[in-house]
Amino acid sequence: MGEPADLPDFSVAERDFSTVDKARLVSSLSRVLPAASLLHDLEDLRPYECDGMSALRQVPMVVALPETETQVVEILKICAALGVPVVARGAGTGLSGGAQPHKFGLVLSLARFKKIIRIDAHARRAVVQPGVRNLAISEAAAPFGLYYAPDPSSQIACTIGGNVAENSGGVHCLKYGLTIHNLLKVRGVTIAGEIVEFGSLALDTPGYDLLPLVTGSEGMLAVVTEVTVKLTPKPQLAQCVLAAFDDVVKAGEAVAAVIAAGIIPAGLEMMDQPATAAVEEFVHAGYPLDAEAILLCESDGTPEEVAEEIARVRAILEASGATELRVSRDEGERLRFWAGRKAAFPAAGRISPDYYCMDGTIPRKRLGEMLKAIQQMEKKYSMRCINVFHAGDGNLHPLILFDANKPGDQHTAEAFGAEILELSVALGGTITGEHGVGIEKINQMCSQFATPTINAFHRVKAAFDPQGLLNPGKAIPTLNRCAEYGRERMGANVAQTHPDLPRF
Repeated sequence: MGEPADLPDFSVAERDFSTVDKARLVSSLSRVLPAASLLHDLEDLRPYECDGMSALRQVPMVVALPETETQVVEILKICAALGVPVVARGAGTGLSGGAQPHKFGLVLSLARFKKIIRIDAHARRAVVQPGVRNLAISEAAAPFGLYYAPDPSSQIACTIGGNVAENSGGVHCLKYGLTIHNLLKVRGVTIAGEIVEFGSLALDTPGYDLLPLVTGSEGMLAVVTEVTVKLTPKPQLAQCVLAAFDDVVKAGEAVAAVIAAGIIPAGLEMMDQPATAAVEEFVHAGYPLDAEAILLCESDGTPEEVAEEIARVRAILEASGATELRVSRDEGERLRFWAGRKAAFPAAGRISPDYYCMDGTIPRKRLGEMLKAIQQMEKKYSMRCINVFHAGDGNLHPLILFDANKPGDQHTAEAFGAEILELSVALGGTITGEHGVGIEKINQMCSQFATPTINAFHRVKAAFDPQGLLNPGKAIPTLNRCAEYGRERMGANVAQTHPDLPRF
């Protein structure tokens, strides 16, 4: 990769792209793409105005739909020459606004990159284009007794390129890892039109390991054009334990106890009573509705391994105060247990006009403490919140229910969510576990990291993208933004403690 002569400082202020010439951009791109692959009329641009975080919308200037890597190279070269911001987009299922368009920029859709190039069953790997759906990889690998392990709830629709951008996880990430733990190589194109590769087919590579750097970089360093993933053998057997608790703190302590015993389940999920009620009405998973919290703990492997682990897990959950225990009797019941958990988001959509899905991570032993705090926040903000957790690794997904048609409701929901994130940091955790930062959590990055670290992030960004054109304004806050956010937080704290004082 070429070395920039001087690394500019993007941390001072937001970039101004208002001088971008749309007519010149469209004219230049039309020499690379056929007319059907270049969208610039308003009615054609509307479908691209947001990702899964639909509360924030912005119509892009132009949308490009290339079909080859060569076209991606030429598109990026044109944008670099004209100073046009570029937002790469997959299926648009992300929940943090990471694929929200730039009003003076180009959306580079990889939706037509949907080929599974090859599956090597002996080496247990697959080479795919970024527009391939997560679940489609497992479907293609199934005849060989293999599958792709990371399984976000949106796996039926989300694409592998987006998974790489956000380092996505899923309900089985505790044992099998996030996207980064299931990758071998990522091929992409820089804003300068240079093809780069991260990682290798070997277990180690010389020099700096840049694969973890590009994974989770939210499209800010390169545009992904090809991904080589690891495939995992299907377990001979999987069984799921459903445990009910009459207290959320007991359920949180049970999670910590399972991990402390040296058990790494295939999945370990937690749902509170409002979440189970919403889900049960939707998918009829058979959840006990009188429980304050339920845990789903799955074991997989050989029949002997599963039997031993299930027995150990049952003993721990009973000792932790479980009021009811069920072990899935067959594959159908196991799938029903998980169907309920994976349907939590659409279930929330059935009981509320809108919901705001948060994503933070805290130490496992503090799950109960966080749930109690969220219950107090519900009273403070006069909003309901249903909670589902990837409990095994402390990744929480509170779903704040609100009505965007009510004046002030969306702002209140955002304030509710911000307080959850701030508390996650205070409890020793982090502001995201798998959804990324995007636009949604960019202010809380100022709470998570000190100025020297944020400066280092900007230097890394500038090393790949000296002009700051790839997905600008996302993930890494400017120092000006952090200063302003600090003043807002101080004002909010003062207003809370001394409501008679004016806000500045």
